This record gives sequence, C-alpha cells and structure tokens, in this order.
Amino acid sequence: MSIPFRERNPVPIGAAGLTIIAILLLLAFNISKLPLIGGGEHFSAAFSEAGGLKKGDDVRIAGVKVGKVDSIDLAGAHVQVDFTITEPVRFGRDSGASVRMQTLLGQKYLSLDPAGSGQLKEHSEIPLDRTVSSYDIVDAFSDLATTSEEIDTDQLAKSLTTLSDTFKDSPPHVRAALDGLSRLSRTIASRDAELKKLLASANSVSGTVAQRNKAVESIIKDADLLMVELNKRRNDIHTLFTNTSAMALQLTGLVRDNRAQLKPALDQLTQVLAVLQKHEQDLDRTIAAMAPFTRLFANVLGNGRWFDSYIQNMTTPVAVGGH
Repeated sequence: MSIPFRERNPVPIGAAGLTIIAILLLLAFNISKLPLIGGGEHFSAAFSEAGGLKKGDDVRIAGVKVGKVDSIDLAGAHVQVDFTITEPVRFGRDSGASVRMQTLLGQKYLSLDPAGSGQLKEHSEIPLDRTVSSYDIVDAFSDLATTSEEIDTDQLAKSLTTLSDTFKDSPPHVRAALDGLSRLSRTIASRDAELKKLLASANSVSGTVAQRNKAVESIIKDADLLMVELNKRRNDIHTLFTNTSAMALQLTGLVRDNRAQLKPALDQLTQVLAVLQKHEQDLDRTIAAMAPFTRLFANVLGNGRWFDSYIQNMTTPVAVGGH
C-alpha cells in the first residue's frame, strides 16, 4: 500500500529538490562548456607576439563575431592563442589569423582569414607563417618615414596640377576640389625638406623608444614591485603616520599647556645669548690666555691623586760626608 504524498517525510523530498535545483543552476552557468549545447569547436593559432590580445576578446571573420579567445599562453619561442568558434561557419584548411584593432582605445580582436578548401580540422593550430601580429606604433612611424622618403613630391605636384588643368571645365564643385588638391600638393612639395626632416626625426624617436623598450619595461616592473611592497607594508605605514600625528598633537598640547613657563625661560635664554655674543671677542682672548695655566694645571694633577710639582730653592741643600 502506497503512502499518500501528503503523509511522506518532507526532509528527503526537500533535499532531493534542492539537489536537482543546484544541478540545473550549475548546468545553466556552464552551458557553453557542454559538448552538445553550444560548446563550439576549439582551435589555436601561433603568433610571434600577442600584441595586446587578451582572454575573452572576440574572434571575427570579415568583421562578424564568430567566437571568443579562451587563453593566451607562451609556448616556447611563440605565443599560443586558443579560441572557440561558437557559430556555424566554415573556413578552409589554409586559413590564417591576425590580431587587429577593434577600438581607438586599444581593444583588439582575433581576425580569421578563410583560405583554402574544405574545413580546418578541430583542435588544429594555425602555424606561425600564416599569422600576423598587431601593427605597432614604432613600426608605423618607421614605415611612414621609409615610404615618404621614396615619394617624388615634385612629380606628385606636377601630376596633380595637370589633373586640375584637365578637369578645369568640370562642374564648379569638382573644379574647386581639384584646385584645392593642387594647392595642397604644391604646399606639400614646397615643404618637402621640412617633411623629410620631420619624418626622419619621428623615425629616430621611434627607434629610440624601441631601443629603450627594455629600460621602460624594467622601470614599470620596479614600480610594480614598489607598489606591491608598499601594499604589504600598508598597515605599518598607517601605524607610523597615526603615531606621528599623535606625537605632534601631544607636543602641541605640551607647548600650549606650558607656554606661560616656557616664554620667560626662552626670553632669559635669548638675553644670555645676546650677552655672550656681545662679549665674544673678550671670551676668545680669555680662553687664549688661560691656555698655559690649563696646561700646567693638567701636568700637576695628571699623575694621580696628588700634586706633582717642583719649587726651586725652597730648602737648603745638606752636605754629605761632613763637608
């Protein structure tokens, strides 16, 4: 005979219900890791350097988000970036990857460049020769300086002027745009030497920054160690500041409480110092005159607890042997 549900022990029923709820919550928070409910396919890519990419950044194909970066680890001489594709997309076996800028504030994302036939096998790694790291500002200035040096600005100005003359019968807004472009080209040509000097200086600055990269990194690391140590000694520093403040308050109270007694003593001390300063030369002569006496007095008392001195002709000499 079955027991009615109303008469059953509620404790095991409640425990079973709580266990089921906990399991469901755990599955809900980790649903992306389940093998059949959107876990996605896992891949990796080898880069010469990570270039600001971090865990959780987007993985995109042609600008469309298709996954996310799982981890970034150092694997020998290169960086291994593991990522997951969560969307049903296909990219060939010869696909490449690159680190690109997403926002002006420096946010990066991993861009996949589909290439080749078929589909890249899951858990495959895109090799180093098919990946491109992020473009660095130092490389940008260096390439800009190198490229600008190869531009023939005079020829460019002539070309744009010819283009402007060719389209002189065009509508007014087109002609105005071409005239402005021609004036701009002439201005650039007239400033050719200054521009080359500016870009050469920028190239020199970028090279210096690149050479000092290790020094800057060392400074940042030392500053980090200093901040870590200050953080460890926070309580000690707080105690030191608190005790110093308390001591200052005590000294202030002591001076305030004894101001009536301290002021006359300080006034008398000031008068004594004034008298000593007034008779400074007399004191110097007195000390100089006392030097011989002090030396003889020290000789008399310097051999023990008696006076050691000699006074000439104080007694009459006594003859020895009856003479």
